[in-house]
Amino acid sequence: MKNLKRILGYLGEYKKYAILAPLTVALEVLLEIWIPYLMADIIDVGIANKDSAYVLKTGGVMVIVAVVSLFFGAGSGRFAALASTGLVRNLRKALFDKIQDFSFANTDHFSTPSLITRMTTDLNFVQNSVMMMVRMLIRGPLMMIAATFMTFRINAELAVIYLIAVPFLAAIILTLSVKAHKYFKAMFDKYDTLNRSIQENLIGIRVVKSFVRRDHENKKFIKSASDVMDMSLHAERIITLNGPFMQLTVNACIIALLWFGGKRIIIGNMQAGELISFINYTNQILIQLMMISMVLITMVISRESIRRILEVLDEKLDLSDTGADPNLKPLNGNVKFDHVSFNYSSRKDVSDTTLTDIDLDLPSGSMVGIIGGTGSGKSTFVQLIPRLYDVTSGSVQVGGHDVRDYTLPNIRDAVAIVLQKNVLFSGTIKENLKWGNENATDEEIIAACKAAQAHDFIMAFPDGYDTELTQGGTNVSGGQKQRLCIARALLKNPKVMILDDSTSAVDTATEAAIRDALRSRYKNITTLIIAQRISSVMDADKIIVLDEGRVNGFGTHEELMKTNHIYREVYESQQKGAE
Repeated sequence: MKNLKRILGYLGEYKKYAILAPLTVALEVLLEIWIPYLMADIIDVGIANKDSAYVLKTGGVMVIVAVVSLFFGAGSGRFAALASTGLVRNLRKALFDKIQDFSFANTDHFSTPSLITRMTTDLNFVQNSVMMMVRMLIRGPLMMIAATFMTFRINAELAVIYLIAVPFLAAIILTLSVKAHKYFKAMFDKYDTLNRSIQENLIGIRVVKSFVRRDHENKKFIKSASDVMDMSLHAERIITLNGPFMQLTVNACIIALLWFGGKRIIIGNMQAGELISFINYTNQILIQLMMISMVLITMVISRESIRRILEVLDEKLDLSDTGADPNLKPLNGNVKFDHVSFNYSSRKDVSDTTLTDIDLDLPSGSMVGIIGGTGSGKSTFVQLIPRLYDVTSGSVQVGGHDVRDYTLPNIRDAVAIVLQKNVLFSGTIKENLKWGNENATDEEIIAACKAAQAHDFIMAFPDGYDTELTQGGTNVSGGQKQRLCIARALLKNPKVMILDDSTSAVDTATEAAIRDALRSRYKNITTLIIAQRISSVMDADKIIVLDEGRVNGFGTHEELMKTNHIYREVYESQQKGAE
């Protein structure tokens, strides 16, 4: 109940519809309750006395009441729909905003398919539940109370039948709901697995086709879909028992009413119209009880969805701006690592550190190469600069201040990073480039693309910078994608530029041209280049050699060739391979 209250707090500007829906439902119920009473009068007074005028008059009133009741019913349905869809709109925005604030560590806590399921399937269940709740959960109890009052008013002895039927059905509904909940909970976990299978297949469709793994992927998908179906069937088998019990109770009540009511008509203690209205009220009571059971079942399903949604909203952010100066911005690209150590132990079961006692000072405007074996901590090293992760101990400084002194937007605006996995979005080339600076002029865009050696191949397309890119940029080559991402980063006009192995797909001549452009046109930017090829970094001002999370060497190419055996071995092996 507490979680539901929290969810309803997201109604916001749609709260008025959540109030209007039950109000119009209440008016609908009051009018609908009147109809069987008018019908009884038509039979017991108009037809019994052969008074056609009374029949027409009362029938006319009954038609008007039915039409007005229908009007309020339609209104309540519309208001309920507006309230539920508005709530989910606000919830979806809150979820998306929260995910946008996630650090890499927070994102690692939830799988991407699970987050997609929570923002789609789970929210749809919540929407259906709220729509039924603000309408049916009000209509049902109100109709039951009003109809029960009318039945006791007609004949209190016959109304006792409800006192037996209603508690029996309530106990059945509660028992079935509790038993079904665990299966619905398991079903959502299976949904996550299913979405993961779909996502991996779509993202890696080229790999699937190149390795001829279609049958394997089909089997994996079928298994995931079957698991979802099995969990759904387990839950539905329990829930469907509600129908037979409901029908049994309804039919038993009607038989009892006809038996005992018929006897009272024979002995003159009850009129035929009263018995008919009594049966109508009985149907109304039991139908509403059935509707309440459906709402409760929907709420059982959405209970787990609500928990999963709140789990994301309650996720404690790994990074915070608390205490940061919103007016502070890096004035230059000086980067200093002051005895920095880092590990993932707070998020994963890792006992050893990824980076250990890194102590470096990189002057503003310098070009720094970073090399090291797989797992040496190169990517982690550079990801500490824009605060994609926070250090475990020590400090990282940019522009003379600890990166934690800046707000996240300010430090990340000052640091442009081109990661190993380059991402482009659907839209034109120009629209993708403007991610770096949405106000960039055509001249600035062309200058950045020329520096990244991208202008010539862009102009080779029929539509030039207006060429449409498919999702992920699959209609350009790997090298072209890397150069577009470098141009996009340059448009940020950053203080620090990080190239995380982001020229691996271009030829050495193009790579050298990019480095030359960075030196000549963007000499005020501190550039950090992670590379596997020593030729990519040998002309850098300084080169960092990382080995098992520690700085093994730091100096120029000539210095490292003399003093660092790791660097020398890598250089000689690459030179031998080239020969």
